[in-house]
Amino acid sequence: MKAVVFAAGLGVLLSLALTPVLIRYLTQRQLGQFIREDGPASHHVKRGTPQMGGLVIILSTVVAWLAGNLLVGRAPSASSMLVVFLMVGLGFVGFLDDAIKISRERSLGLKARWKFLGQGVVGITFGVLALQFPNDQDVTPADTAISFLRDTNIDLAIWGPTIGLILFVIWSNLLITAWSNAVNLTDGLDGLASGTAVIFFAAYVLIGVWQINQTCGVTDAGGTCYEVRDPWDLAILAGAIAGACLGFLWWNTSPAKIFMGDTGSLAIGGAIAGMTMVTRTELLGVVVGGLFVLEVASAVLQIGYFKMSGGKRLFKMAPIHHHFELMGWGEVTIVVRFWIIAAMFTGLGIGIFYAEWVASL
Repeated sequence: MKAVVFAAGLGVLLSLALTPVLIRYLTQRQLGQFIREDGPASHHVKRGTPQMGGLVIILSTVVAWLAGNLLVGRAPSASSMLVVFLMVGLGFVGFLDDAIKISRERSLGLKARWKFLGQGVVGITFGVLALQFPNDQDVTPADTAISFLRDTNIDLAIWGPTIGLILFVIWSNLLITAWSNAVNLTDGLDGLASGTAVIFFAAYVLIGVWQINQTCGVTDAGGTCYEVRDPWDLAILAGAIAGACLGFLWWNTSPAKIFMGDTGSLAIGGAIAGMTMVTRTELLGVVVGGLFVLEVASAVLQIGYFKMSGGKRLFKMAPIHHHFELMGWGEVTIVVRFWIIAAMFTGLGIGIFYAEWVASL
């Protein structure tokens, strides 16, 4: 447990210290945010605010995670290395997107096909490797069985391992794309995405610690144990990400001194997707990260209603946090209330996770 606390604390300190350094660097080179003209008028004052703050989140996470393992003399595990690969890989795609936006002074970065290609290469690589590297109990980082609180009986390999691998790669990439877009859409107000990410990964610290104590082969809990390959290291990584996002939030809260950009939102989205897959909680993640899901659902509903109604809008603007802005709510009010909603979803998810274990005793 000390490694988890250490990684989280170090993540906070590194992010707190490194973010102002990046702010000064980006400001000196006038590498700031471009604001869409059709967005809320209150956002125009944010033009020129440094972005790509996700670089600090990624760096702080990786260093804190490695240091946490070093503290207890443990080598990084296959499961966590895969999540870090996903986080860094998608962060790099986001960095390219941010760099193009800044250099060309427009709200559009990478063309959609190149962005999807980059995400696809990283996602497919993750999907293939996640089914490799079995441990002594023959448990791999991820599994072809779709998971909720643990692996379910819905197995993608029902027609054989080859078809199972193909279907799992497709399934994992759907999750990666969905979570990346969800975090990206949520990152529209100062501190909203980073604060919600802190809540999400703090929950996965608890889930990881619980899975450590109830690991199959260690506990005699029978059917209530968890077949997770590397719960210790995953708890350390979740703590490092939560800490890095918390330190960044100090500078990202209203009025933001820096934005995470696509560099951060894609990286965090990838980390969420990867964490849910390797902890065997893919569907539970939808509950724990319910605020992210609401944000992307509002955008989907807006588009669908617009097309079906012949041009009418369900919300004043999507994603839904912009709807409340145009209703006259203050930015800080929206962010804090959305954090509360995020915490409620997280509490519900943790409650379901624990209640299932108690009920199965």
